[in-house]
Amino acid sequence: MDQLSGGTDTTDASGAATAARRDRAVRAAVAQGLLGPDTPLVGLLDVAGIRESAAELRAAFAAVTAPGTPVLHAFAVKAAPLVPVLRLLHEEGVGAEVASPGELALARAAGVPAERTVLDSPAKTPAELREALASGVALNADNPQEVARLDALVAAATGPLPPLGVRVNPQIGGGSIEALSTATATSKFGVALRDEGAREWVVRAYLERPWLTRLHAHTGSQGIPLALMAEGAAAAYALAEEINERAGRRQVDTLDIGGGLPVNFASDATTPTYAEYARVLREAVPGLFDRRYGLVTEFGRSLLAKHGTVVARVEYAKSAGGRPVAVTHAGVQVATRTVYAPGAWPLRIAAYDAGGRPKTGPEVVQDVAGPACFAGDLLATGRALPLLEQGDYAAALDTGAYYFAHHYAYNSLARPAVYGFLTDGDGDGGGSGSGSGEVAFATVREEQSVAEIVAEAGGARAAALTSLA
Repeated sequence: MDQLSGGTDTTDASGAATAARRDRAVRAAVAQGLLGPDTPLVGLLDVAGIRESAAELRAAFAAVTAPGTPVLHAFAVKAAPLVPVLRLLHEEGVGAEVASPGELALARAAGVPAERTVLDSPAKTPAELREALASGVALNADNPQEVARLDALVAAATGPLPPLGVRVNPQIGGGSIEALSTATATSKFGVALRDEGAREWVVRAYLERPWLTRLHAHTGSQGIPLALMAEGAAAAYALAEEINERAGRRQVDTLDIGGGLPVNFASDATTPTYAEYARVLREAVPGLFDRRYGLVTEFGRSLLAKHGTVVARVEYAKSAGGRPVAVTHAGVQVATRTVYAPGAWPLRIAAYDAGGRPKTGPEVVQDVAGPACFAGDLLATGRALPLLEQGDYAAALDTGAYYFAHHYAYNSLARPAVYGFLTDGDGDGGGSGSGSGEVAFATVREEQSVAEIVAEAGGARAAALTSLA
């Protein structure tokens, strides 16, 4: 039986506060009509929680870094490609790491300046490279062929160049989720340092190109332990030291150590923390923090996951094979990874009653199903929860990253609306500060309309194929 639950880890004060804000927001969403029979699915984002995470990230690295060290924390846009989210993080001192023209456009729309933007992608076109050089966006080349493309573009450039670097794969091994392990022997990312002749090629590439001034390695992601993440950063640091020694000068001046801090999906507690990771890094690679190198980080999931919730109305409550099944409006379209790989991506489910209040009562082993037309569309299987009944709400927790912002259009199901919220006393716009429990919502993204679904499916070109002679 699936052991995950929606309970709060009361030993973690921050987690308890997050859970309390979430409960208030769900109830308010129902009371204010954001959730109901005609709007059975929404995504909720805790603005105060996001701000707290950004502050914790900045403080963690500031605590271990020598004063005056240039540090750019760039949010991995792929984790939550929503312009208001990027604007919020920008105002909280976090830039943007982008991996496509679309993500770059989102960062620009959010007001993130070029000097606080980093472009990483394993498949950049010549047009993307030209745009990066012209706009001043920092860029990490993925492979020797991309470096060769840059040779021609740099030679033709007429203005100042942005920071340019090369991504390397230290090939130190993977974590518990193979698909997310970026530092395995055969990873598609970067120059594989342990392959024959590769390290020497990287060193020579820098010695022959004074405009290469950054070095990038990304080791972490869900399922990667902190020690392995630190090992990847250490490998990049050692390579930068070798390049600079052979160049006889400080050619590499900035190390981009990526992000990928794992998220605890088992409780409301935030573990590991940015402070823990920063301490591990400081112990493993003290030279990263002594002001000789600027630092770039690229955290994504860890900044947003704990601060997002998918809330779905139970449309029907039924039984199959003697097991209760709650049929909801949240399934594969908003939780694709969980539905297709539940072992790697289990989600906690919290039960709320028809008024949006946390549901109490005896726990019953039940399934929580989605609306898609295939048998495996399940958010949770064999989960012990207070019995979900028709009109109740099931909330998928820890879904602020890689869930409702990454819609999968199975059955042409609509993208849900996303709302940010502040509870009374959380900050500007959050209420009167009286502690009365008021919740203010802001629309981050409207629900997709049926007309928009038809338009995206070529509705204006209905006769395109039948008109072919």
